[in-house]
Amino acid sequence: MQIDLSSKTAVVTGATGELGRTLIRTLASCGADVAIHFHSNRARAEELSAEVEKMGRKTMTFGADVTQEKQVLALRDAVVTELGAPDIIVTNAVIQYGWRTVLEQSATDYDSQFRSCVLHNVFMAQAFIPTMIEKGNGRVIAINTECSMQNHPSQSAYVSGKRGMDGVLRVLAREVGEHGITVNQVAPGWTISEKDRQSGTEKQEFYERNVPLRRRGQDQDIANAVAFLASDLAAFITGVYLPVCGGNVMPSI
Repeated sequence: MQIDLSSKTAVVTGATGELGRTLIRTLASCGADVAIHFHSNRARAEELSAEVEKMGRKTMTFGADVTQEKQVLALRDAVVTELGAPDIIVTNAVIQYGWRTVLEQSATDYDSQFRSCVLHNVFMAQAFIPTMIEKGNGRVIAINTECSMQNHPSQSAYVSGKRGMDGVLRVLAREVGEHGITVNQVAPGWTISEKDRQSGTEKQEFYERNVPLRRRGQDQDIANAVAFLASDLAAFITGVYLPVCGGNVMPSI
């Protein structure tokens, strides 16, 4: 048994980020053609595209602000023109900001998280799911976070955006399930990325001591979960919030 995404096309937003690059490489290694979305880092997107082409997969790059509906529609049109209607969308992009307490956090930061978590997913769904409905199959996978269950001090804007996103996606899962489309979320913990490996910051004992597996996860761990949910192996899984964090958070029943 193996994950086979050959003949599939995936769109990944925020693809030039630390996790995004691993998502693209993993989906391409499983056989998918990939659309690489970036916000401003065109050079990195083109480098990533060259990597994918060496794997023998089709690819394209496209710059857009995914908090703006017109730009998401332009992304859709470009993907359909160059690669065809996608089978998989992975919403990974999010706006970064400085974390503060509720009493100190600016309204602008709450707005940025609403737009990049909630509206981003709404716009991507409205742009890409209609063609999935026509085909009777599709995969929507959103990157959430363990923070949604932790509610630690200074996380309020981030958590409010990600929790709002969770609500939208759970409703969406019920609305499009009859068309053979699954909608799931992967929630990483504090994940080791290329930046950590280059700077030697993989070890964070104050965090790891509370993780049942006593370590941080790797970006590849997250990408593996996404690839599984994108595949036919997960055809009967939908509406899931899946923590990939070594048991640091555990949804209850």
